[in-house]
Amino acid sequence: MTATLIDGKAIAAALRAELAARVAGHVAQGYRKPGLAVVLVGNDPASEVYVASKAKQTKEIGMLSIEHRLPAETTEAALLALVARLNADPGVDGILVQLPLPGHIDADKIIEAIAPAKDVDGFHPVNVGRLSTGGKAFVPCTPRGSLKLIKSVRQDLSGLHAVVVGRSNIVGKPMLQLLLAENCTVTVAHSRTQDLPMVCRSADILVAAVGRPKLIDSRYVKPGAIVIDVGINRVTDKATGKSRLVGDADFDGVKEIAGALTPVPGGVGPMTIACLLENTLDGYEIRLKQGGGGGARFDPVTEWICTSGNIQP
Repeated sequence: MTATLIDGKAIAAALRAELAARVAGHVAQGYRKPGLAVVLVGNDPASEVYVASKAKQTKEIGMLSIEHRLPAETTEAALLALVARLNADPGVDGILVQLPLPGHIDADKIIEAIAPAKDVDGFHPVNVGRLSTGGKAFVPCTPRGSLKLIKSVRQDLSGLHAVVVGRSNIVGKPMLQLLLAENCTVTVAHSRTQDLPMVCRSADILVAAVGRPKLIDSRYVKPGAIVIDVGINRVTDKATGKSRLVGDADFDGVKEIAGALTPVPGGVGPMTIACLLENTLDGYEIRLKQGGGGGARFDPVTEWICTSGNIQP
């Protein structure tokens, strides 16, 4: 048995095409373009590549890409002031402050300063809380994309046992909430879990998000399971000295056991950016329904998130 390859590149391309059509429809009616503001502090090489890719794909679907590149010595106060300006800018529908930030800046303080209605990363406590209670909220992009990949293989997940390996706020915890909303029985495993291979082998859906190269091998996988590999790890071949990207799953071994499997690269990664664009467009469309507003005025309990129909928990 060889697993079906879940092609994240193709699925993300199809999603971007749908988003481009939605954007074009609004622009054709005379509305402004949706705007995504990305803030990069410092010159971390991985962040530079990621921000450039986001900007490229934002423009390709017809949205406005607004980039703010700040030096590493930027103060926390200056960054907070920029976030406040973006919150109040009616042309900005999504704000993403690229992580990690320099050590002298409190990342939590910055995230909490972003208006929840523009928090397209889904990291603000308001969005986290709404998601955890089953409300409407921006969902973090990697879990949202991972669920789309799972449902590309099987639409009805009700009653399936899902195991999420990793309990991070960015992937593990929101993935738990999304799978619960699909009526899965969900187990979250982590570094203190006893007999991790046994726990993983019980999963119909296995999501690996721990950042450990090839941790999940064939011993961890139930025959026929859907395996979503969120890990992106750079390893160096000792013989050649060349580096390459691998996932948290041992692809060659797992593909002989699993029913469906995402590759690394080319699986979850492309979906993360596509879902960031989808979150931004969702927020933009809600503003159009509200009369085109986009400033900082926002009541998260009674107004925007609760009344939105486009953002899926």
